[in-house]
Amino acid sequence: MVHANTIAKLQDKGTSDPYRVMIVDDSAVIRGFLTRWLEAEADIEVVAIANNGVVALREFQRTRPELVILDIEMPEMNGLTALPQLVEMDPDVQVIMVSTLTRRNANVSLKALSSGAADYIAKPESIRVANEKEEFHRGLMQKVRALGATRRSRNSIANNVAARPLLRQVLPKQRRTPLISEKNSLKLRPLETGFEPEVIAIGASTGGPQALFKTFDALRGKTSLPILITQHMPGTFTTILAEHLNKIYDKDCVEATDGERVLGNRVYVAPGGWHMTVARRNLDVVIELNQEPPENYCRPSVDPMLRSLADVYGRHVLAVILTGMGQDGLDGCKKLAESGAVVIGQDEETSVVWGMPGAVANAGLCNKVLPLQKIPVAIENLTCGGPV
Repeated sequence: MVHANTIAKLQDKGTSDPYRVMIVDDSAVIRGFLTRWLEAEADIEVVAIANNGVVALREFQRTRPELVILDIEMPEMNGLTALPQLVEMDPDVQVIMVSTLTRRNANVSLKALSSGAADYIAKPESIRVANEKEEFHRGLMQKVRALGATRRSRNSIANNVAARPLLRQVLPKQRRTPLISEKNSLKLRPLETGFEPEVIAIGASTGGPQALFKTFDALRGKTSLPILITQHMPGTFTTILAEHLNKIYDKDCVEATDGERVLGNRVYVAPGGWHMTVARRNLDVVIELNQEPPENYCRPSVDPMLRSLADVYGRHVLAVILTGMGQDGLDGCKKLAESGAVVIGQDEETSVVWGMPGAVANAGLCNKVLPLQKIPVAIENLTCGGPV
């Protein structure tokens, strides 16, 4: 017979324990302040520290952390080499790549995202500059908590499924908590007939680059509409993102510049550090960049882009909110919904973090909530008048 305490542990495991983190960086200074920051948080525990990839693999095997903060450039074994081996040992491990803000490291970070890393963060140029240090600290804590919660949520579902026969032995008449996939369907806005989009807007954060690469690969040859992308990224990273998309997609993908016209067969990526909006000038629609205060702690932010698109295009906007933490895009989607535009949200199962799309979906603003692999087909059908 299974003891009731065992059942309680099966039900409650992982809900209150601190997130277990390993720090991997060849700089003793970086390792030191990262450890102090993380250990100061009651819900985070540093379980291992390593100065290169070789030590990291050994420590990972010994301590089994849930998250790894992984530097790129290290002696003996760099982060990009260690990454796939870490993922092989634990496919659910959440790896955050950490690098200085250079073209090379931005390129390597994007490659790491395709090799199993969950997210990235740029090191401040100097930890002595207060605002840079504070922004790095805030961003890192957000990522650790969001990715840690995502891992535990997925593990909880798997554990509930595995424990179900065990639970039935002891609690045969009790109703179990439904799994995410079994909860009531989200309230969706109806798709109105005669929708004719003139522009596509995409917002993303954590997990966004991977989702964008898959989406644009599947969109090749499927639409000629202009596409505007706001992905939470610093400068340099957005330049590299546009270059990567340009290699994948069959239309020109560029980092947006102030004053350029919004044209079909072209993709515009919001540059890091700038909000990207649109405005009508005579018969043209043009890109306008600004450095107004961050929204949702982000610049670029999705909300300013979506609000401006609603002002200029009205109901003729197709907005897609991909994976990301926080709720950036919620305010803009409210305005788009009021205009009669169409909003698609990525579903929880295929999102790295179901923050942004979850906020929009739970607010009842989406016309469709779809797995990532079905979003390109939906975009194609909506742009050519077919069924979704």
